[in-house]
Amino acid sequence: MSEQNLWGTISMSLNKIKPYAAMISLQFGYAGMFIITLVSLKRGFSHWVLAVYRHAIATLVFAPFAYFIDKKTRPKMTKSVFLKIMVLAFLEPVLDQNLYYVGVQYASATFAAAATNVLPAVTFIMAVIFRMEKVNLKKIPSLAKVIGTLITVCGAMVMTLYAGPIIDIFWYSHGSSHHKASGSASTNQHWVTGTIMLLSCIVGWSGFFILQNNTLKDYPAGLSLATLICLMGTLEGGVVAVVMERQKKAWMVGFDSRLLAAAYSGIVCSGIAYYLQGMVNKVRGPVFVTAFSPLTMIITAVLGAMVLSEQIHLGSLIGAVIIIVGLYSVVWGKSKENSEPESKASSELPVVAHKQTPNKFHDNNSSHTVDHEMA
Repeated sequence: MSEQNLWGTISMSLNKIKPYAAMISLQFGYAGMFIITLVSLKRGFSHWVLAVYRHAIATLVFAPFAYFIDKKTRPKMTKSVFLKIMVLAFLEPVLDQNLYYVGVQYASATFAAAATNVLPAVTFIMAVIFRMEKVNLKKIPSLAKVIGTLITVCGAMVMTLYAGPIIDIFWYSHGSSHHKASGSASTNQHWVTGTIMLLSCIVGWSGFFILQNNTLKDYPAGLSLATLICLMGTLEGGVVAVVMERQKKAWMVGFDSRLLAAAYSGIVCSGIAYYLQGMVNKVRGPVFVTAFSPLTMIITAVLGAMVLSEQIHLGSLIGAVIIIVGLYSVVWGKSKENSEPESKASSELPVVAHKQTPNKFHDNNSSHTVDHEMA
């Protein structure tokens, strides 16, 4: 019996760790995407074409798995679900990613990753608007979420409006000479343009998580939903790309960084990411899913400085620290809110059982409760 309790405890612990492990692993995947796509974009790859190719690859790779894995559990397609999938495909594969690629062309990989730190705050605000998050300022957890959101926004403003001096964290950054002040006016203009594009893409990204959570309630086949989003993203993005890129040369891809960027971002950051985020989103909500984005900034900052010789500014570091403080204030408040109903329910169950049933059943229910808690 003790061995069963031990394995039960281990199993419960692993189940609790899974959402955290999934989200942390994805941040490493996103960090790699930031670096790889930036290299391909600097070599002339069109982001409009990249967005189409990455989702086409993701569709081809994951469609067979989705067909067989969800074959018995996949619900019938309805008009409302289909419309939601079309909107999801527009928000993330088309709108969000293209705005992000436009923004990243005007900013560094580190800044692009740092700007995504405002994603949890925007998602939290949208979740409150759509009544997916409850706010009661009389309770400390809710107050922590609100204050944390404000702190996160302030950090994003610092990061956006203040660049500051360059900080040479890694010796690799000394070799970079393309960030000099010779074109300061143009650089500042590009910096603002990149910031606007990145913040706009975050709004679309947040909307994607909100709608994804709602869609999974009607269409719980997560892998099939992720594949359909990639398919519709390919079609919708293809229409936009044909309008924006009319030169045949822009669509040509060889065995180079372009193919690597499309394959990596499609498989890791579209197919796998949509599926894992959807499963965690369904259980923990959109705010939890977006709570780990600051890790991407840290990983990308290290890779960007070492691989691309990018320069890190003081403003980015200060803003990032403020954002992380506010972010985890939000996470702490949400975790406390999730734990309160469980503890309250567990303390009330024996009393309810005692009132509704005789002592014999009350004793059995109590012993079952004790065994469950030990497990």
